[in-house]
Amino acid sequence: MPEKVALAYSGGLDTSIIIPWLKENYSCEVIAMVGDVGQGDDPDAVIEKAYKTGASKVVVEDLREEFLTDYVFPALKAGAVYEHKYLLGTSLARPVIAKHQVKVALREGATAVAHGCTGKGNDQVRFELAYQALAPELKVIAPWREWKLKSREDCLDYAAQHGIPVAASREKIHSRDRNLWHVSHEGGELEDAANAPFPDTWQLTRSPQDAPDREEQVEIGFERGVPVSVDGMKMGPVSLVELLNEIGGRNAIGRIDLVENRFVGIKSRGCYETPGGTLLLTAHRELEALCLDRELMHFKQLVALKYAELAYFGLWFTPLRESLDAFVESTQREITGSVALSLYKGNVGVASRRSEFSQYRTDLSSFTMSDSYDQKDAAGFIRILGLPSRSRAQSRIEVTK
Repeated sequence: MPEKVALAYSGGLDTSIIIPWLKENYSCEVIAMVGDVGQGDDPDAVIEKAYKTGASKVVVEDLREEFLTDYVFPALKAGAVYEHKYLLGTSLARPVIAKHQVKVALREGATAVAHGCTGKGNDQVRFELAYQALAPELKVIAPWREWKLKSREDCLDYAAQHGIPVAASREKIHSRDRNLWHVSHEGGELEDAANAPFPDTWQLTRSPQDAPDREEQVEIGFERGVPVSVDGMKMGPVSLVELLNEIGGRNAIGRIDLVENRFVGIKSRGCYETPGGTLLLTAHRELEALCLDRELMHFKQLVALKYAELAYFGLWFTPLRESLDAFVESTQREITGSVALSLYKGNVGVASRRSEFSQYRTDLSSFTMSDSYDQKDAAGFIRILGLPSRSRAQSRIEVTK
C-alpha cells in the first residue's frame, strides 16, 4: 500500500507541480490540505485542480476566524512589527495552516507532510518548526530542497510538460501570498532593490494618485485590546478586517516596500499591502497611549520586538511565545474604547481617542495651573534626579584644581 503524504496545497505554481512530482518520486498517495486564511481563491477551482493533478483526496479547512482571533489579534495586541514595517501577514498564517495540516495528516493516516517552500526562505522554517512541535513523528518532504528545478521558469516548464495550468507566466512572474491580513509580492522587478514596484504590482490598494480627493474618517472600537466594531457597528473578526481592508485600500493605506533580514541570513526585498492591519495597528497604539501606564507601555515596546521576531522566525509553538501572550493579555485589561482615524491619500491621522480607562487628565496636562499639581514639588524632584550629575561635575572640578 503506498505511503500517504499530506501536502499544504494552495493551487499556486509550486504546489501545483509538487503533487505529480511527489507521485513520481515517492510513489505515494497525496492528500491536498487547503487552508483557507482568506486568500480569495475559488475553492471549487482549487479542489478540481488538485484532483486533476493527481491528489487522491482534498481537504479544505476554513481557518479565517481562527487565523484572526488566535494569531493575528494576539500579534496586534502585542504591537508586533518586524523591522519597523512588516505586519507579519505570512508569518502569522503559516502556523495555523501547519497546525491543521498536521491534524489532517494524523486523521488520514499519513506518515509524512510536505510543503512548497524553497530552501532559501523563512516559510520552510515556519512550517517545519510547527511540524516538530506538534507531530515530530511525521516525516517532512521539502521538494525544493530535493528536485533539480532551480527557478520559477523551470517550474513553468515542468508544469507545461505535465499539462498543469498555472496563473504565473514568464511575463507575470511575481510570487504572491494573500490572506485576510495582507498580500505580499516578491520576484520580478522587485528582485533588484534599486527598482521601484511597477504600478500593477500592487493589488489590494489604490495609489495615492487614484485615491479619493477627500478625507474619510473611520472609528474602530476595541474591547480588552480586541477590535470589535467599525463606526459603531459590532462585527465579527472576518467581516471587520474585510471592511477595514476595503476602507484602507481605497484610501491608499498600507503599502510597504521592505528590504528585510530573513531568518536564514539572506536579505530579501518584498512589497506588502496591509490596509486594514495598518488601520488597526495605528488605532490600537493610540488607545494604549491613552490607557497604559508609562513604565508598562515602555516595557511592552521591548516585548513587541521580541514577539515580532518569534513570529517571523517561526517560533510560534514555543513556551516563550505563550508566556509573552500571557504578559500581553494582562496589559490589555483596560484597552477598551474607540479611536477615530482620518484617511487621506495614504496618510493616517488621529481624529479622536476615547476610553473610560483613559489616564489622560486635562487638569494635569493643561497649561492652566490648578490645585491638582503643586509646581514647587518639581524643584526637589529635579534636584534629586540631578544629584549624580552634580556629584560628577564637582569631582571633575576638584581633579582639575
